Amino acid sequence: MSFLTKILGRGEQRSSWFGPTTWFPPTAAPAGAQAAENLATVVACINAIATGIGTLPATVYRAEGEGRIEAPNHPVSRLIRSPNGNQTWADWIEWTLSQVLLHGNSLSAIQMDGAGRPTALIPIPWANVSVQMLPGGRLAYDVVAYQSPWGGTGTPRRLLADEVFHLRDRSDDGVLGRSRISRAPAVLASAIGVQTYSSHIWQNAATPSGMVELPPGITPQGMARMKAHFEAQAAGAENGKRILFVDPATKFTPLSISPEDAEVLESRRFSVIELCRLFGVPPPIVQDYSNSTFTNASQASTWFATNTLTPWARKIEAEFARSVFADPNGAFHLEIDLSGLVRGDYATRWTANVAAVQAGILTRDEVRAQEGYGPLPAASATQAKVQQS
Repeated sequence: MSFLTKILGRGEQRSSWFGPTTWFPPTAAPAGAQAAENLATVVACINAIATGIGTLPATVYRAEGEGRIEAPNHPVSRLIRSPNGNQTWADWIEWTLSQVLLHGNSLSAIQMDGAGRPTALIPIPWANVSVQMLPGGRLAYDVVAYQSPWGGTGTPRRLLADEVFHLRDRSDDGVLGRSRISRAPAVLASAIGVQTYSSHIWQNAATPSGMVELPPGITPQGMARMKAHFEAQAAGAENGKRILFVDPATKFTPLSISPEDAEVLESRRFSVIELCRLFGVPPPIVQDYSNSTFTNASQASTWFATNTLTPWARKIEAEFARSVFADPNGAFHLEIDLSGLVRGDYATRWTANVAAVQAGILTRDEVRAQEGYGPLPAASATQAKVQQS
């Protein structure tokens, strides 16, 4: 959509709330999302992806000949600094990705000023959105039962496709994304079932380490004396591995975890791996080191960045180009800098910086600026140039 169209208006009207050609039901019920978030692995996977993207620097660039230059004064650059009055950029990215991972879709309304420039991205929970297709083939998003920024409690409002930032997970119909938890309900149900069963075992079952059988006819007082005598000999850290002497009339039977309970524990471990597969997150990223070695654990972050975070970063960039910039010439674009993923890896980062300087890709001052240092003093800069030459 062109800049002039933003000012003059659009073809579709919002006065008619009913009678569309197609209505798309929500792809994931709120109850399903809530049940999924009762699993620690689901929460950890979503947090890993959402916070991972949220911590990366984002920059607006303008195409300049064969290259590009940064555009810090572009309206979208101001959105990156403050998407709305309640969220920072990291907060908005985390919210956006958590919505799309749980529901398959994430929606934010784009607020414009009188000149058609974007001024805010207002998050709208997907549970409060119904999507319809207008006769002209464009999508309309009806927002209901929501304290909207346009005033009123639960005031309905219709938004058109070019008025919203709509991030989708993989789609079946090319229109709406489909949630991952709806694609693999058996995996989620199995994990929830095992967790529920384990919780009931913990709440209801008594699992002593052993049992002492006393002779029949013993009085309560005698039982109390025997209990105190046995605990004095066997209970406590100082009695660990001590030889136990009991009355010939008594019998001690050690107790251990049953094979069925052991199988439940193994099933819980397997459900962690299954849920990690569902979200594309390596198990070490969510603190599951059961099958980790030094080699695969050290490579987990690289795999996570390449195969999980990079596709989401590109999806966000593409959706900004479609809805927020809405520039048919593509003069401006958003870029999420994935090199920020190695910010905590000092050895890798500085090795890359040295290679960039030696190859002439960056100057020493540019590297220093990236790392938060000021430029070299004049004398040091001259000496550096001599050393480079």
